Amino acid sequence: MKLFNIFIASVLANNFVLSRFLGICPFLGVSKKTNSAIGMSAAVTLVMVVATIVTYPIYQYILYPKYTYMNTIVFILVIATTVQSVELIIKKRTPKLYKSLGIYLPLITTNCAVLGVALINVEEMNNMREAIVNALGAGVGFALAIVLFSGIRMRIATNEIQERFKGVPIALVSASIMAVIFAGFKGIGG
Repeated sequence: MKLFNIFIASVLANNFVLSRFLGICPFLGVSKKTNSAIGMSAAVTLVMVVATIVTYPIYQYILYPKYTYMNTIVFILVIATTVQSVELIIKKRTPKLYKSLGIYLPLITTNCAVLGVALINVEEMNNMREAIVNALGAGVGFALAIVLFSGIRMRIATNEIQERFKGVPIALVSASIMAVIFAGFKGIGG
């Protein structure tokens, strides 16, 4: 039951994009098309889970308690390596997705949501299983936010919008409304 609560909390109540405001760059940049949003979501989720699987034991068995000041730099190196691996796999297996993600795929390395998950997991999760469930929930929450937002943006593109709201302004207004809606989930889960 605790793992389920952690998962639901990280998907809805503690959504990294809409509640913690991490990962906004790919959220705004890749959400114009649903296919790109789904591809980016899958890549980010995979990187979050793999980075957690690698960083959690590094923290527990190497960095803690003496070298915790090195968390950020070590985690960034792990994440960068993971992203490079994912990028090579996507490039080889689905070149069309690789091309549609463009610059945003290498930017997963600097996606603060991925680093945020790794840091939060070592600080708040009691064991590796909880950390992996939290990372998976964070990835699913990222996917939920970006796919919903891509649907909203596609709908907006087919409607008449006042000139001063076209583009980024209407996207930010829409994202802020989504954040307010997700704020209603606070208290759910754990």
